[in-house]
Amino acid sequence: MFLSVAFCLNTRAIVRHVARCFYSGYFRPGNAEGEYTRVLLSSAFLILPYTYTITFTETERTIINMSLLEIEGLTHSFGDNSLYKNANLSLNKGEHLGIVGQNGAGKSTLIKICTEQVIPDAGRIIRHPNISMGYLDQYAKINGLTTVKDFLKSAFSRFYTIEEEMSMLYEKAACGNMECLSLAAKKQEQLEIHGFYSIDTKIDQVASGLGLLTIGLSRPIEQMSGGQQAKVILAKLLLEKPDVLLLDEPTNFLDKEHVEWLADYLSSLENAFMVVSHDYAFLDKIANRICDIDNNALSKYYGTYSEFLKKKTLLREDYIKQYTAQQKEIKKTEEFIQKNIAGRKSKMARGRRTQLERMNKMEALEQKEITPHFHFMELPSTNAEHLSAKNLSVGYHYPILSAINFSVTGGAKIAITGFNGIGKSTLLKTLVGQLPAMQGRYSFSEQVTIGYFEQDLIWPDETRTPMQIVSDTYSSLVVKEVRKHLARCGISSKHAMQPIATLSGGEQAKVKMCLLALAPCNFLIMDEPTNHLDIQAKEALKAALSEFSGTVLLVSHEEAFYKDLVQRVISIEKR
Repeated sequence: MFLSVAFCLNTRAIVRHVARCFYSGYFRPGNAEGEYTRVLLSSAFLILPYTYTITFTETERTIINMSLLEIEGLTHSFGDNSLYKNANLSLNKGEHLGIVGQNGAGKSTLIKICTEQVIPDAGRIIRHPNISMGYLDQYAKINGLTTVKDFLKSAFSRFYTIEEEMSMLYEKAACGNMECLSLAAKKQEQLEIHGFYSIDTKIDQVASGLGLLTIGLSRPIEQMSGGQQAKVILAKLLLEKPDVLLLDEPTNFLDKEHVEWLADYLSSLENAFMVVSHDYAFLDKIANRICDIDNNALSKYYGTYSEFLKKKTLLREDYIKQYTAQQKEIKKTEEFIQKNIAGRKSKMARGRRTQLERMNKMEALEQKEITPHFHFMELPSTNAEHLSAKNLSVGYHYPILSAINFSVTGGAKIAITGFNGIGKSTLLKTLVGQLPAMQGRYSFSEQVTIGYFEQDLIWPDETRTPMQIVSDTYSSLVVKEVRKHLARCGISSKHAMQPIATLSGGEQAKVKMCLLALAPCNFLIMDEPTNHLDIQAKEALKAALSEFSGTVLLVSHEEAFYKDLVQRVISIEKR
């Protein structure tokens, strides 16, 4: 923006350029860069000697009217937890918007507000007329008897309807009805334009990219794991190609190579989308805009995630400098007023008071973030063999994995990897006794005490608060101790008193981590512990596991998280 204005030597060109920025959304409320730039330009344009009438080209008029989704005056809270206050945001054609913010900031809630699953306290969502919107609902109900292929083909249902109509028209045309022949030809042309006759190729491309071909397209969906079903739902959504895609943590159930494929697919997509993700490497590849949810505002930044981090740091530092300078000026003025209000300089003091009352006071930046510091209580351990599995088969109604053989010595840190749905979580559930082994055997040494982190965010009573949940499990702890342990895991005092169901996935994961940290153990078994955590929490967890001198066996799809942590990787392949 600055370079563009600086090198427009013609004054009329400057006005045109800035006018386009105003209309295209660069200066809209909520765009952090635009608001800052607007302040700099407002005084500069006071010196322009002429009034200009700008005539926009057809292309420029298209740019001006390209907003697909507008959020205006958004205000919403969960209990005492305020998420947004009079916040604004726009999504324009071709924008790839990454939504970021701390756990509990309201990222997933924003997506749900856009899809009308959540009604905000105030504000409105304006959709461009005649646009299609697709939402990744990982928990959508699917007919279990449907095969993967048939479900994916349903993405093109309207074209199959057109094909049926075309066939009927051709049948009538065979009797000499020329009008039907003409209509049938038009419908066939419509199908050709939309690539109807290459649907199978399109399905195979997306299915291959997301790892569904390995699972099998003829497989009934009822035989698939939750992660595999989420892949199928995502694949159908990508095949539908809506004008606006809304994705909430799309990489949670994807393996590394499938995350890379999805990143390439989304980055090359012409359509607009909004994505919530804690996978910042993924976000850096796909996003050309960032929406930062912070201090109850939706601030939009232009550029990649890496560029956003630099810009936010600079803007924040600049704001803090201005705020600090203003606070010094306020303090100096108040001292002058207090000293002189009753003396010879009382008139001057009253004038200063009036100035102070009229001053546009900057607000202090609210420090919402609580950096977690996890610590797992340890029991004594040795270097002897702690776990042995021999010819182990695991599954539910039938074996998912068979002939599993491995052993774990005390103090080892091991990651289990393999494509989603292969049975890693089922293996862990078997090892901790939630599922019986179908064949073979496994055994832990007598000195082992297990601490288990389960990835599913399921609670017996979702109305209970984190304070109550921890107190119920550890009744010997007094209220002050419970608050301290929750705060250490990154749960604020406000969130500690809210029903667990109102907290974000990341906050719920931190509560689970708190429960685990309070149980002394010497063998940690963890199933995708980073799934819902932000980057600070991931780093804190990695540090805690590094310090833990006991044994760690974890399932993870994030190589960046475990590669410097573990000494060994067990890669599970289908047998």
